[in-house]
Amino acid sequence: MSEFARPKYEYIALDIARRIVQGEFQEGEKLYGRSNLAGLYNVSPETVRRAISLLEDMGVVHAEHGRGIIVTSRQAAYSYVARFNEKHTLESLRNELAEILNARRLLDERLESILMKIIEYANRLRNINAFNPVEIRVNEKSSAVGKTISELKFWENTGATVIAVRREEELFLSPGPHFRIMAGDFLVLVGKEDILARCEAFINSQ
Repeated sequence: MSEFARPKYEYIALDIARRIVQGEFQEGEKLYGRSNLAGLYNVSPETVRRAISLLEDMGVVHAEHGRGIIVTSRQAAYSYVARFNEKHTLESLRNELAEILNARRLLDERLESILMKIIEYANRLRNINAFNPVEIRVNEKSSAVGKTISELKFWENTGATVIAVRREEELFLSPGPHFRIMAGDFLVLVGKEDILARCEAFINSQ
């Protein structure tokens, strides 16, 4: 339950308890009458009655016939304020957790939807032609290190096309013939079904 959804009488009880803790009302002292409290908090007398009843249950005040509402214990008022704050904090954490879990659920649903679309599109492309993307890492001892795609005559030697290069956190899309390959690069290639074996042999077996 959010702060704004709490019953008004709980917040009136809390305010009275806080004023007792702060010394505005002393033990044994009489509080304002219910009618005055209703006017002070701009609520009905019934709302005030419920607030005072709550404080009586907590041992903060007690109502005496003919004397009115008497402050019983400042320590009880302090305990009530502390208990209310702890309860409010716990509820806030529960609400925050619920929001996080809901956001995670929505994210999982979105990820699942995207994954299904990727699979669907991949299957469509597979049915249209034999070109499927693969990724190959360039090892440190490869003779391709330091050379450009043009110098390697990549397409002529492999029949594959380099559509992207992934280098650490960077992604280079559609690298041109003068793009220079470095050790550790991941080449994203498209070609026919035997593309992986041919390109690995060309790149890392030289």
